Amino acid sequence: MGFKCGIVGLPNVGKSTLFNALTNSSKAQAANFPFCTIDPNVGLVPVPDKRLDELFKISKSKKKINTTISFVDIAGLVKGASKGEGLGNKFLSHIREVDAIIHMIRCFDSDNIQNVNKTVDPIRDMEIIDTEIKLADLDSIQKRLEKKNRKKVDSDHLKILETALKCINEDKNLEIILHEFEKSIINQCGLLSLKPKLFVCNVDEKSIKNGNKYTEEFTSKFGKENTIIISADIENQINQLDSNEKKNYMKMISLEENGLNSLIKKGYNLLQLETFFTSGPEETRAWTIPKNSTAPRAAGIIHSDFEKGFIRSETVSYEDFINNNGWLNSKTNGKMRLEGKDYIVNDGDVLNFRFNT
Repeated sequence: MGFKCGIVGLPNVGKSTLFNALTNSSKAQAANFPFCTIDPNVGLVPVPDKRLDELFKISKSKKKINTTISFVDIAGLVKGASKGEGLGNKFLSHIREVDAIIHMIRCFDSDNIQNVNKTVDPIRDMEIIDTEIKLADLDSIQKRLEKKNRKKVDSDHLKILETALKCINEDKNLEIILHEFEKSIINQCGLLSLKPKLFVCNVDEKSIKNGNKYTEEFTSKFGKENTIIISADIENQINQLDSNEKKNYMKMISLEENGLNSLIKKGYNLLQLETFFTSGPEETRAWTIPKNSTAPRAAGIIHSDFEKGFIRSETVSYEDFINNNGWLNSKTNGKMRLEGKDYIVNDGDVLNFRFNT
C-alpha cells in the first residue's frame, strides 16, 4: 500500500535539500534560483523500524523488507500560482496526487541563499501557500457547481463542495468539513485544502535543538503537534556518514533522532497508519495499513486473492513473538490466536493468513 507525501513550499526554502536527505540521494537538483524543480522527483524511502530487525533475527529469515513511504519533491509555489503564475498549474496538479502535504517553511537567515521575499517571515510564507491552495480549490468548486456540471456531482459531494465554497467565501477554516462528513467521501472530492498537513521548519545548525524566533512565531500560530524542526542541510550531511560517524556527529550537535524518523512518525500519526508484520524463514516483512483495518483488509495489502479467500489469520502480538522466540513457542505457550474476519489488526501484530485459492 503506497503512501505519498508531497514536499511543498516557496522557492529556495530547502525542499530539494530535504528530499535529498530523506531519500539519501542526489535525485533532486538543489539550486539557488526559483523553479529549479519543474517535474517532481519521487523517492521511495524504507521506513526504519527496530521491531523488523528483531523479528528478522528471531525467524532467521533470508530476507528483510521494510515498508516504504514515497516523498515527492514538488516545484516551488509563488503568489499567483492559482492563476498560473510561476509553475502554478503544474504545481497544483502534482499536489492532487499525494496523500499528505509536507509544508517546508524557511526559518533561517542567509545571505547566500536567495529568498523570493525581502524578509524571512514563516507565517506570511505559509499564508501565501494556504491562500493559493484555497484559490485553486475555489476555482475547482465553482466549475463543478456550474449548472451544466451539477447534475454529474454526487449528492454527498455536492454538500461538501457547497460547504467548502461557503467557508472560502467567508474566510473560514475548511477543516470544519472534516468533522461533518466521512473521510472517504471527503477524499473523493479532491480538495487540496483538506489534505493532511505536516509543517517542517527548516532552520540553521544552531537552531536544531531549541528552534529560534522564527519557529516560535510559527508554532504560536500553527501549533506544535504537526510541526517538526529540521535542518535540511544538516540532515543531508548526516546521511553522507557511516553509522559510527553518524552517531558521533548527532551526539556532538545534541540531535537525539534524525529528521527522517521524526517525519515518518509524525506522518504515520497524521495519516492514521500502522504496521503489521509477516515473519518466517524466507522473509520478514513490514506492511503499512490504515488504523482499524480488519484482518481481511490487511491480507489484501499483501495480495487481493488473500482478501477474497480469507479464512482466518494466525496472530501473535510483537511482544509475545519476541518473548517466546518465534512462532513455535508462541503457539505452544498459547500466545498464538486464530482471528476471523471481524478482527481489527493492532500495530505490531505478526500475522500469518489462511485463505482459499
